[in-house]
Amino acid sequence: MDQTSIFALIGVVGTISGVVFGYIGYKRGLQKDAYNEGIDNATLRSDTEYIKRRIDEILLEQKDTNKSINNLAERVTRVEESTKQAHKRIDKIEREVSKNGDAVY
Repeated sequence: MDQTSIFALIGVVGTISGVVFGYIGYKRGLQKDAYNEGIDNATLRSDTEYIKRRIDEILLEQKDTNKSINNLAERVTRVEESTKQAHKRIDKIEREVSKNGDAVY
């Protein structure tokens, strides 16, 4: 073999090895990208599930708060009615006292 053939053979071997190593690197990069994408998706899914659970908890707390507010509103209505009745009785007593001329202390 002459020198030109040896250089040609070295060039072909170098080119083939470059293509092979390039392909191996490309595949490794794809695997690494897929792995990182999987991690990102898992993190995103986990965060989404956490947000869903917290929203459900907040909705339950809101329902409890609404029940408490409704109960308080009913109690206020009853107190207002009771106060109205008490004022009517007080007005009646005041009219009777003013008719009789009794002093109110």
